[in-house]
Amino acid sequence: MAVFDISPIVNSLNAIRQDWRTSQGRSREPGGREFPSPQALTKILDDLKGVLFPMRLGPLDLRQESEDFYIGHTLDSALHALLRQVCLELRYQTRHHGLTEPEIEARATTAVQAFAAALPDIRRLLDTDVLAAYHGDPAARSVDEVLLCYPGVLAMIHHRIAHQFYIQEFPLLARMSAELAHSQTGIDIHPGARIGPSFFIDHGTGVVIGETTIIGERVRIYQAVTLGAKRFPTDANGKLEKGLPRHPIVEDDVVIYAGATILGRVTLGKGCTVGGNVWLIDDVPPGGHVTQADSQGMQSCDPAVHSNPSPLNMTIRMSTGDT
Repeated sequence: MAVFDISPIVNSLNAIRQDWRTSQGRSREPGGREFPSPQALTKILDDLKGVLFPMRLGPLDLRQESEDFYIGHTLDSALHALLRQVCLELRYQTRHHGLTEPEIEARATTAVQAFAAALPDIRRLLDTDVLAAYHGDPAARSVDEVLLCYPGVLAMIHHRIAHQFYIQEFPLLARMSAELAHSQTGIDIHPGARIGPSFFIDHGTGVVIGETTIIGERVRIYQAVTLGAKRFPTDANGKLEKGLPRHPIVEDDVVIYAGATILGRVTLGKGCTVGGNVWLIDDVPPGGHVTQADSQGMQSCDPAVHSNPSPLNMTIRMSTGDT
């Protein structure tokens, strides 16, 4: 058996870690985890999915007469586990502010209570998403199939929970929740995105929705759609400015077809349609239609309100009014 001299490597890694912690102002307290755990959060999210949809995402042997008992027991366990993760994030956030442990625990308890109180509203929103997927896909045979099988619905369950973490100012827990769905579905929704009811992502792989995106009601998008930023402003020191509105606003009843890329703080007006593979950096008026000029599938649109070359050397047509 080979013998490896690992002591120099262990010592070097230790020195690098200490340099990093010093440069970042991290504590040197022995033991103890500084950050929330993705593994713990995975279990919490699985439990919350069962709480929200017990007969579909709960345990195999659950019966309807036992739903309330299961929900009560599982929710109590999940909230206590979440409380521990929120405490970790609060300690991380306030490590330079000198909060006492009782103050951290009190803030965490209040936050978890507020999260728990939001669960009924999250369930109501998710019901609208499930129905939107069922009614929006002719291949869907039942709402149960949609809930159990559709990656867009799974992504939205995670997003509705992650967005609640985000608005309660727990960005690590929010981003972890979103990335767990991203890794499973290929759908990347930043937890800061504001998404209205009855949202349907069909197929889903490759969808990207940025942090400051605002999406209205009854919006439908397809795979490989990007709602992204056009540019990233910097401050006087050349650092990126955080939190500026930089992603699209999508109003009610908009449809965005596969491969479309919409960048910047543009507005897609109510009821408009964006065709497949369009690159868009301008507003679209309510009821408008944007397509590739050479797309054979969209030729019913009025061809000539105006025409502009896109950054991908792809001509688009935009029309307003009925097709």
